[in-house]
Amino acid sequence: MIVREIEARTLLSSIRPPDPTFGLRYNFNLYRGCQHQCIYCDSRSECYQIEDFAHEILVKSNAIALLDQELARKRQRGTIGTGSMNDPYMPCEAHIQLTRRALQVILKHRFPVHVITKSNLVRRDADILEEIAKVYAAVSFTITTADDALGRKLEPGAPPVSERLAAIRELSGRGIYCGVTLMPVLPFLTDNEENLTAIVRLAAEAGASYILPGFGVTLRDRQRAYFYQQLERLFPGLSARYEAAFGQRYHCAPRRPGPLEERFRQLCQEYGLATHMAVYRPDGARQLSLF
Repeated sequence: MIVREIEARTLLSSIRPPDPTFGLRYNFNLYRGCQHQCIYCDSRSECYQIEDFAHEILVKSNAIALLDQELARKRQRGTIGTGSMNDPYMPCEAHIQLTRRALQVILKHRFPVHVITKSNLVRRDADILEEIAKVYAAVSFTITTADDALGRKLEPGAPPVSERLAAIRELSGRGIYCGVTLMPVLPFLTDNEENLTAIVRLAAEAGASYILPGFGVTLRDRQRAYFYQQLERLFPGLSARYEAAFGQRYHCAPRRPGPLEERFRQLCQEYGLATHMAVYRPDGARQLSLF
């Protein structure tokens, strides 16, 4: 995969009103494209204008300077999110270290942060996250399956699920607020009670505080075409089941969504996991558990 530099005009985008699920007021992406190459990734959609998602990573070479300048001008403190359009800890981050340097800038300006990732590389930056956590820091690990073998098919460039769970264990052990984004829940693949039970159990054992579910998957244009192509390659006949069940629908719901969601909530109660995050409050008040 080609990695090349570009210059960005701006970095931070404002979220108005603040996102209620992740607690974000601001968001940024340090890269364009993603090396994890998850077969369901929404970033392949035409609306994001990433022309060569499969073969090229664009690095915003001036991102750290922009972030420093933009945070210095912000008068309203709020949680900064990263990990929406690509993973901030994809393999090239190991040597480029844009995410690490961005966290250092966030620490300097004393802003809260929420990192979403599929990578255990975030462990490298636990020292900075511990300091940011004095204001507020959350790390959410996306986990769609408890099975490493299935995970390698769905998310071929990402570290195994077992390594993400180990990262939760390490970070939560250092007092960093960690949880799981259970998104997407894929029809015919991961929308079963056995998978949900395993994820909830393993997350709780690793020290996660919450699980944020996203039942079903959203599909559009190029994303749908690529997803169906990969389904046919990896699970012959499954793309036809999707087309028969969902056609061109944007949202593809899991089988038996009502009972599945109810069972998920029961499991979270049994294991003491919240299904919402305790988000940053500017006055410093924090809600310790939400069910």
